[in-house]
Amino acid sequence: MLKYVLRIALLIMAWFLATACGSAETPRFKPPAERPQLEQNQPWPANHFLVLAYHDVEDEAADQRYLSVRTSALNDQMVWLRDNGYQPVSVQQILDAHNGGKPLPPKAVLISFDDGYSSFYTRVWPLLKAYNWPALWAPVGSWVDTPADKKVDFGGLMTAREKFATWDMVRELSHSPLVEIGSHTWKSHYGSQANPQGSSEPAVANRLYNKTTGQYETEEQYTQRIDTDVSHITAKLKDVTGKSPRVWVWPYGAANGTTLSIARKHGYQMAFTLNDGLGDVRDLGNIPRVLISRNPSISEFAAEITRVQEVNTARVMHIDMDYVYDPDPEQQRKNIDKLIQRVFDMKITHVFLQAYADPEGNGTVKALYFPNRWLPMRADLFNFLSWQLQTRAGVRVYAWMPVLAFDLDASLPRVESWDPKTGQTRVDPNQYQRLSPWSPEARKRINEIYEDLARHATFSGVLFHDDALLSDFEDASPVAMQSYHAAGFSGDIGDIRNNPQEFQRWTRYKSRYLIDFTKQLTNTVRDIRGPQVKTARNIYAMPVLQPESEAWYAQNLDDFLNTYDWTAPMAMPLMENVPLSESNAWLDKLVTTVGQRPNALGKTIFELQGQDWRKEGDAAAISGQQLAEWMIQLQKSGALSFGYYPDDFINGKPDISQVRPAFSSYWYPKND
Repeated sequence: MLKYVLRIALLIMAWFLATACGSAETPRFKPPAERPQLEQNQPWPANHFLVLAYHDVEDEAADQRYLSVRTSALNDQMVWLRDNGYQPVSVQQILDAHNGGKPLPPKAVLISFDDGYSSFYTRVWPLLKAYNWPALWAPVGSWVDTPADKKVDFGGLMTAREKFATWDMVRELSHSPLVEIGSHTWKSHYGSQANPQGSSEPAVANRLYNKTTGQYETEEQYTQRIDTDVSHITAKLKDVTGKSPRVWVWPYGAANGTTLSIARKHGYQMAFTLNDGLGDVRDLGNIPRVLISRNPSISEFAAEITRVQEVNTARVMHIDMDYVYDPDPEQQRKNIDKLIQRVFDMKITHVFLQAYADPEGNGTVKALYFPNRWLPMRADLFNFLSWQLQTRAGVRVYAWMPVLAFDLDASLPRVESWDPKTGQTRVDPNQYQRLSPWSPEARKRINEIYEDLARHATFSGVLFHDDALLSDFEDASPVAMQSYHAAGFSGDIGDIRNNPQEFQRWTRYKSRYLIDFTKQLTNTVRDIRGPQVKTARNIYAMPVLQPESEAWYAQNLDDFLNTYDWTAPMAMPLMENVPLSESNAWLDKLVTTVGQRPNALGKTIFELQGQDWRKEGDAAAISGQQLAEWMIQLQKSGALSFGYYPDDFINGKPDISQVRPAFSSYWYPKND
């Protein structure tokens, strides 16, 4: 999705004109009997389980300041679960299955209660005994520790002390085999300033910002603050119950890798979020839960539970941070408000948000939008805008990041191209200016940039940019050649290219090398930000439509599908010089090719183009009507998830009234 994308288009124009649209195909219609069945009608995968997250339970009006449900509603929900084949399991049963013991029963369900309300003792406990149901109870230590004559500081809401349990209640229930006592931190269930703009973010998962000093917490300060909290609640629960707590429950569901490693050091074996989906006994550090709030009716509850297995589809807007940034703070604030309102109005699910600066549009990253140790920071803006989009627009934000195209120290090796005419090598001026991935120092510095991103921002995933490619003449730098020789390749690139078997092996070697580097970057981010972070990676259309073109890109569709949570093909027909009259047939072919692989469409986001980069000015904008036509075509062809780049929210292009009915699943549910 380059602003200067004609470079790539020139490489593939000849192939496309010969093969791409030789035979336009009418979109296929599948009779209802042949369509995939809803996941809710399929058996759960073995050793998977559902976790429900409750908070307060009360008999009067359900107070949503405490995410309450009424006692009668909880009773009805437990009866519905029982009568519909859901089987209650305990924390111990899940741990046993994790350790190779007895497998979980089908439709296993664990119910959990957060914060430490006294209603667990007075209202929930009698129901657990009546139905013989196990449950997890995770109190906030400081709230339960509040003296009897004081009010509880519930995130700034001063709350009557009797609303929360006492340690005597915790002690008594800990002796029951039906109750597992977990930890919800000692006193870290609050939000605090986490960026210069003043965003209040979960304190247990984010480094705090001191507005007086203008500094963030250091790694040491953050680690010490969290370790003190985890130590305190762990010791207190062990003192009260006589047992070391095994379960960590994230406040607000906001996970963090650094905190998780500290919790594990203190003996915690399970960690619960508020993410979507079923739990898996193989991954007890990232257990999702369904949040039960607003006192749902039994029909609403049933609908929420039965769709837990459904494939999550994505509707994605690519946001260019350079459109947001403005040296005038007031204008920048207006830009941010306009963007957030537009994303909210579009009713989508995801935003791929640019975390780097590229105002010149040449792909060379010279500055970033977050504090880091290697490049200038154009503005400390990414974390603020990411949080605003999550909390005000209700979307998941992926940090859109380069893999290699960082303009770091000139001494670091760059990707070089071999010239078959002269036998010489040079940095190709018509390609991304990339650091050589075979340089240990370049990899180290890129990894540290990703570390800094994870430390200074909250986000749901990472999108690896399309700069992670290598042509069939790259990389020819000395450091790359040393690595090739160490891997068993002989001679120069000319020698490798002249041997078909070696050329194929070299192509696969490069593809896997780039993937392994993105895996390293993923692990770096997850170690700091948490195991819940998802990944996506752009892939050009050619390696999808013509697998042998992997040699030109070092990109392989099957590798991507097996590696990343999302694969994002650049479904941009005009960029590929496809005539507009043939663009629907081309999109149909692209979707069909992906769909030939089992379950691939559920992991693929097709990215349309919002501009025609062959044109300039206003003429370059793709109309909302055309985008909507492409979106409908994608759905008719079987695509589940899609998006577009770029969105010009400043000028309102594309026209939201034209594109939204075909784009948002809220306005236009996907075709079956």
